[in-house]
Amino acid sequence: MSRLPFFVYGTLLRGEVNHDAFLRGRTLSQTPATLTGALLYDGPGYPYAVETPGGGGVVHGELVTATPTAYAQLLPALDRLEEYTPGDPTNLYERVARDVTRTTDGAHVRAWVYVAAPATATRLRANGNPIRTGNWRPT
Repeated sequence: MSRLPFFVYGTLLRGEVNHDAFLRGRTLSQTPATLTGALLYDGPGYPYAVETPGGGGVVHGELVTATPTAYAQLLPALDRLEEYTPGDPTNLYERVARDVTRTTDGAHVRAWVYVAAPATATRLRANGNPIRTGNWRPT
């Protein structure tokens, strides 16, 4: 499995509730980045990135590069946080590899992103509350 960085856009952002518990002291860098081809929806205390069939939408977040020594523990810890189990049809999120863009230099970087699982995405598209700015934090 590739040791990709992570694109985070909700409670794992710096200053948010899960950042210190999961990322503090385990990262080499955290830089502003965007994910295109997804819309952000408000969840119960956390957001969902919902991929768009037409490729529209932008989600704002951070690209997090874990330290090599922390990566092996961080990946399963984030999977547990996101309640993601590979192949489980009841997942709320799926961990997928996607290209994100660092806003500091425009570079495209392949990263792990937790996006809404298919059933969750369908529910959100029908009845969810989209965050039009693509930014979970109020601006």
